[in-house]
Amino acid sequence: MRYDDDWDDRLETLEPLPELGPLPPEAEAPPKRRRWIRKRYVAAGIVALFMLLVGWLAITAPLSRSLQPIAPPSITLVSDDGTPIARRGALVAPPVHLSELPAHVPQAFIAIEDRRYYRHWGIDPIGIARAAWHNLLAGGVREGGSTITQQLAKGVFLSNDRSFGRKGREALIAFWLEAWLTKQEILERYLSAVYFGDNVYGIRAAARHYFSREPEDLTIGQAAMLAGLVKAPSRLAPTHNLSGARARGRVVLQAMADAGFITQKQARSQPRVRLKVRDEPDMPTGTYFADWVMPAARDQAGAVYERQEIRTTLDMRLQKLAEAAVRRGAIRGAQMALVAMRPDGRVVAMVGGRSYKDSAFNRVTQAERQPGSTFKLFVYLAAIRAGMTPDSLVLDKPVTIDGWSPTNSDGRYLGEIPLRRAFARSSNVAAVRLTDQVGRKAVIQAAHDLGITSPLADTPSIALGTSGVTLLELTSAYAAVAGNNLPVRAYGLPREQQGWIATLWNRPKRLGSRERAMLLDLLSATVERGTGRNAQLAVDAYGKTGTTQDARDAIFVGFAGDLVVGVWVGRDDNAPIPGLAGGGVPARVWRDFMSHAIPGAAIRAPEPVEEDPEPVIQLDENGLNGSIDVGPVEFGVSADGEGITLSAEPSDMPSPPSESRRLPPEEPDPDAEPPRF
Repeated sequence: MRYDDDWDDRLETLEPLPELGPLPPEAEAPPKRRRWIRKRYVAAGIVALFMLLVGWLAITAPLSRSLQPIAPPSITLVSDDGTPIARRGALVAPPVHLSELPAHVPQAFIAIEDRRYYRHWGIDPIGIARAAWHNLLAGGVREGGSTITQQLAKGVFLSNDRSFGRKGREALIAFWLEAWLTKQEILERYLSAVYFGDNVYGIRAAARHYFSREPEDLTIGQAAMLAGLVKAPSRLAPTHNLSGARARGRVVLQAMADAGFITQKQARSQPRVRLKVRDEPDMPTGTYFADWVMPAARDQAGAVYERQEIRTTLDMRLQKLAEAAVRRGAIRGAQMALVAMRPDGRVVAMVGGRSYKDSAFNRVTQAERQPGSTFKLFVYLAAIRAGMTPDSLVLDKPVTIDGWSPTNSDGRYLGEIPLRRAFARSSNVAAVRLTDQVGRKAVIQAAHDLGITSPLADTPSIALGTSGVTLLELTSAYAAVAGNNLPVRAYGLPREQQGWIATLWNRPKRLGSRERAMLLDLLSATVERGTGRNAQLAVDAYGKTGTTQDARDAIFVGFAGDLVVGVWVGRDDNAPIPGLAGGGVPARVWRDFMSHAIPGAAIRAPEPVEEDPEPVIQLDENGLNGSIDVGPVEFGVSADGEGITLSAEPSDMPSPPSESRRLPPEEPDPDAEPPRF
């Protein structure tokens, strides 16, 4: 930049500017105009504030809520076909229409709650002043000045706190209601939402509950009693305080006479009101399935001002079949649980115990019991992942690992046998050997992959199912094999449709075709010629038995068709039940349920069973081992350096037809008396 040397000289020659004096009078803004501008801004601010207030009211106080109670939401659970199965929350009923009610019904409420109802705009200054004067004379709060419109605003839109802010919002909403609704509409909404005690909301529900009649049929005395309850519904509910409700009703009758709605003679001649409490429709308020699904249903319901109907996954036909099967298979002194689901985890039937009335404890979802040999599914999956097949050999012989020596429940040891036979006969020592061979972490990982989330102890006994899991969790793991989607999470409410991005992101894992085919081979062997023979059906069936130490728990979990079912039997005090086994009562109850649930699954004649293709006698480095079938008896022999061991047990050959193989009629009698043992 070029600097001009003459610039400084020019600055020195400039004369200073004269000081500015006051502006002339004509330059000042006129005072009137300034005040007018100020008023415009104030008015604009008021209008803006009013618009903000109107917008806030439109958002926080939608008029549709005025027909609904402020009570906890009344949620009705229905089965997949729409049949009601349970209800939770307040007792409500459809709203009333003022034109259909006798004149004395709304008059009773107006007389005692808001005698100037038709002469105010939501707030009654005269009523407030009168209540304040009476309270001052009484030395405390004895009377309220709220109008019916204010009570509707408070009861439906606001909480019951006594803050100044709440009272201000109540007044604003009252004006809002009066501006947008007619007096008749406000009164209808009030009568349809007000609380009458006993968890009953709305005059229709109250009339049905206390008098077993519709509000259109209420007498003057009955209407007066209901109007009197509004002051203190919990304290005056006639089912608990009939004398207090009657006394308050007489006060209402006198108020109606003072208002000119009825004569003094009518008020005095009204007969004593008698109750006729109506039992609610035969809808269970508690079931095992409802208790399990209700938390998710409440989350789905969302809004607290609506009476909602939530559809569930429960299949009423299958539920009745499950309940009947549990009753028929009941053992004296023992509990039983059954859960049925589709391969994707959709629960269609749940029986958490022999009687919900006697015990609401859900043994499907809440009881964590040892799964016993049903846990071997994960052991053998780990072995298959390690490269083994159902034809691979495993040593069925006593073993000691870390000072622990497991035994087979029948005391028999067959030497070297295929995995298929070891799984079918539920060899404990074989499962422990496999777990030691592939590693316990691999077994735990297999269980986690199939959906087990309960903690699993990293000990040698894990192979025998010594870590507790729920029956729902265990059945879901078998569902993962049935549907080849893992893990499976059981659910009782229909799932929301996911977008394609979420579907790709949450795509389930699958078993390899080789892995799944081998698991199905093992599971079918258990039912066809193993410990689960009592679960045989006329269709392909897959499953596994489980019996815990000292016969404390017995389980059968399996699948056929499109159903996956788990059955547990045991005692709540965990006491032993002599003779209990997973292949006994649980397997028979499983077959009973499946025979009626799946078309064509009932066995009409015994199916031929192929002979065991394994060698009868084996001679190897461990000695002489083998077995031979003689009629219905299988004789086993093993010889080593310690001596010769002989054993005998019922063979895997099919037994001749008997009455025990014949199932009940297709439609079981739900009232049939269960057998006792």
